[in-house]
Parts: sequence; structure tokens; C-alpha cells
Amino acid sequence: MELGLKDRVAVVTGASKGIGKAIARALADEGVHVALLARTPEDLERAAAEIRCATKVRVLAQPTDIRSADSVNASIAAVTREFGTVHIVVNNAGSPIKRQERQITWPDADWLEDVNTKTIGMLRVIQALLPSLASDGTGRIINISGIAGISALGPALTHGLNNSAMNHVTGYLAKDLAASRVTVNAVIPGLIATEWRDGWAADAARKQGTSPQEFLDDTCSKWGILAGRWGTTQEVADLVAFLASDRAAYINGARITIDGGYSVNPR
Repeated sequence: MELGLKDRVAVVTGASKGIGKAIARALADEGVHVALLARTPEDLERAAAEIRCATKVRVLAQPTDIRSADSVNASIAAVTREFGTVHIVVNNAGSPIKRQERQITWPDADWLEDVNTKTIGMLRVIQALLPSLASDGTGRIINISGIAGISALGPALTHGLNNSAMNHVTGYLAKDLAASRVTVNAVIPGLIATEWRDGWAADAARKQGTSPQEFLDDTCSKWGILAGRWGTTQEVADLVAFLASDRAAYINGARITIDGGYSVNPR
């Protein structure tokens, strides 16, 4: 399917690995020039080099601490100097679960750090980009939340807070930015095979004395994932690329699950 995205510009946060990197690559495959934002310069530059080599689009690797307004503002200024108008914003940055424990026992600092990274970080990026966001009907904001925001997963209290907040902000901004002809949608991934999840599955399998595949099969069954497997980052990225295109221009304020049937709740 031709998505007509060639020569548009996207900003992707949390783009050095996992879902964010896959999204940046999928957009680049469609001819989109991409600005990659993430904290770790080495990982970020590796991702940028890989995308440049594979696609030949313009790629800006911009180290950014999304927890800092100064860092975000400086990075977005660099993006606009490089590209000018931005058409697509993908808010993906977040943190893995710090510790496998009851998060209600955490100190304030741990709660606040997680919320500052994903929810407030998302707002910082959008706020900084508003002056340069396309207002000709090609403007897209796509927020990557997750199933912790629509179900109770433990230990994932702060993930639930962040993902629920992102889903709410999606609707709020869809209304707020409608006059600017910018659509705002949320993508809600389920159990996805990221680098972090690979390590999680391997560690859990080792503790249970099973293979990672046996652990995943059991997890999919317990969680009610109808597809019987975890999803790939490419599957999430393909959905985001579609939402970024003109073909999705009438989709606005939506919260779209990509979870293999988890949210059907087949108990």
C-alpha cells in the first residue's frame, strides 16, 4: 500500500531501540526523514547509522533527556533547524520497570521519575513542537501507551498511570488541535518482543526452570492473548506508519490496541 509519506519529517522519542527504533525505521522505509531522540548517544547513533544505510533518508540523532525541559527544547530547536516543518510526532519514550516489586511501596522519587519521563516528557515534546507542526492536514501526533493503562498488570503501577494518562491526553489534544488540522491518536501495544522483554522472558524462564518459549506460551495462555504469541515491533511500527499517512486522515482521538486479542479479556 502506498502511504504517500515521502519527504515528510518525523520526530520519534525513545528511538534508539525497541518499538521506537522500529517505528523510525518503518517511517524511513516510506521515505520519511526522521529525527531520533533518546538518552544514550551510543545507542542512538547506532540506530541512526543503521537507518541511514538502509533507507538513504536524512536522519538526525539528537541525544535528549526527556525529563528535562531544557534538553527537550534544545533538541527540538535542533530538529527545526535541520528540517523546518515537522509532520509526524511519535511519543514513545519511557522507562522499563525498575524493580519487580509492589510499586505502592516506592518512595515519591521513583513514582515521580517514571511519570516525569513518559507523561510529562510527552507533553514537553508536543509543547516544544507546536510552532513547527504541519497545519495543512498532514500533522500527526501518535502516542505509544500500553495495556498497563487498560488493565491491572503487576508490578506496573506507574506504567498504568502513564499509559492511562497518554490515552486521556490523546483525546484532549485531538480536540485541542482539531482547528490546526492535526490528528492525535494512541497506539496501545500488548506483549511485544522488545530487547527488554527478551531479557524479562529469559530471566523468568530461568527462575522457573523452563525454556523462554515455554514461559512465553504459558504467559500468553494466562494473559488471554488470543494470538498465542507476543507481537513484534514491526507490527506496531506498521500500524504507526499507517496512522501517520493521509489514508488515516479521518482517524482522530482513537485509542487503538495491538495486543493479539488480550483486551478481549477472554476469561
